[in-house]
Amino acid sequence: MENIAVYCGAATGNDEIYSLGAKKLGQWIVENNYGLTYGGGRYGLMGIVANSVLENDGYVHGIITKELANRELSHNTLSKLDIVSDMSQRKQAMLDDSVANIALPGGPGTLEEISEAFSWTIVGDSTNPCIFYNVDHYYDELASFFDSMTAKGFMEESTRKTLLFSDSLPEIGKFIKAYTPPTLRNYTK
Repeated sequence: MENIAVYCGAATGNDEIYSLGAKKLGQWIVENNYGLTYGGGRYGLMGIVANSVLENDGYVHGIITKELANRELSHNTLSKLDIVSDMSQRKQAMLDDSVANIALPGGPGTLEEISEAFSWTIVGDSTNPCIFYNVDHYYDELASFFDSMTAKGFMEESTRKTLLFSDSLPEIGKFIKAYTPPTLRNYTK
């Protein structure tokens, strides 16, 4: 079974729509014969997406840092839980254990993790598609910012097309199946 890495908050946000989006994503993962790889926590959207997968008889691989596990933040009923030394190791392990990366709404940590995953595809260190699950237009301003990066010459248009912002799980599924990593950039002056 192939896993999808999901990055999301340890908070639920202040609107139930984010929790509903996490539940739907968990159901979609199982319905499409994927497993879940995520940060191993039991709180916030992290706990909701993991519970959704588990409630639908799916596979959940949590990867959490020792420091967070010591604070008793780990989800205790996962299919598999790995405890790693630091965030760098966690991020690498999540990429290694997945075929796609999806960001649910979240805070700075979520943004940092999915941004790093996408930057690794740009430099050729990963071939996983990166997707922002744009629940209730949460990531609209970020999508505009990526468009601005492209318009101002900091990202090639062909590379921008390899990053998806969508609130449609069927569209996300098609994107994953048809995904081709960006061509490595040809650097000039």
